[in-house]
Amino acid sequence: MPAAIREIAHRFPGRPAEDGAGVKLTRLLDPSQARLADPFLMLDEFRSESPNDYISGFPMHPHRGFETVTCMIEGRMRHRDNQGNTGDLGPGSVQWMKAARGIVHEEMPRQQDGLLWGYQLWLNLPARLKMATPEYQDIHAAQIPQSILAGGGRVRIIAGTFAGIRGAVDERATAAHLLDLQLPAHQRFRWTAPVGHTVLLQGVLGAVRVGSAEAPLQARELVLLGPGSDVELLSVTEARVLVLSGQPIGEPIAAYGPFVMNSADEVRQAFDDFRAGRF
Repeated sequence: MPAAIREIAHRFPGRPAEDGAGVKLTRLLDPSQARLADPFLMLDEFRSESPNDYISGFPMHPHRGFETVTCMIEGRMRHRDNQGNTGDLGPGSVQWMKAARGIVHEEMPRQQDGLLWGYQLWLNLPARLKMATPEYQDIHAAQIPQSILAGGGRVRIIAGTFAGIRGAVDERATAAHLLDLQLPAHQRFRWTAPVGHTVLLQGVLGAVRVGSAEAPLQARELVLLGPGSDVELLSVTEARVLVLSGQPIGEPIAAYGPFVMNSADEVRQAFDDFRAGRF
């Protein structure tokens, strides 16, 4: 039997938003849509050549109950947190932070002008790990393995596996895959996603056809794929796509501000713990 192709089930067009100290961004997924995209909670694109849109950055702020993933396309950001971790994110680098029971961090631009462009993803944690010890990985571009595709293109394997190659990030509780796919024009790509995984595709550059959909996936657009086995893409132009997959958690989600827990009481406790200096 031929493998069932995953078709587009939902499109997230993105909306203008602000976060941090007034950083302008495009919010493609927010926690109100988390049940649809489980285990993914939020996805933001920050992209601007105007320093006024990003220069104030994201000063010290707390998180609890999930993981944050920052992927830099262009520009530089500095990370610092209350666990003693520091990081310098340049083009192509990735920061993977497991906030778990609580972390306070800042992400500040390391440039006064020019293009700052990247993505931040929030990935949920199961209840058993929401109060675990925080963890941090700072991954430079050169540390991310890649697979060169027949006919052109490449896949940078940030998390999970592709073509037998294990990604740079340690295995996650949700068995997350994060692939940075770059294709020349008119190139086909096919990947068998793990059984039962939620699969999202984020358009970064250019346009790609997804399955049998007539309207291609464009830059600054996020799509959720429906059930099936294989992800099948055809690039209309030179294109870049982030391919995300993760095992759904299937637990209650209580999200408010920087905290994502399983109940409103747990969110209130997170605020109390932060105010009392218990992070």
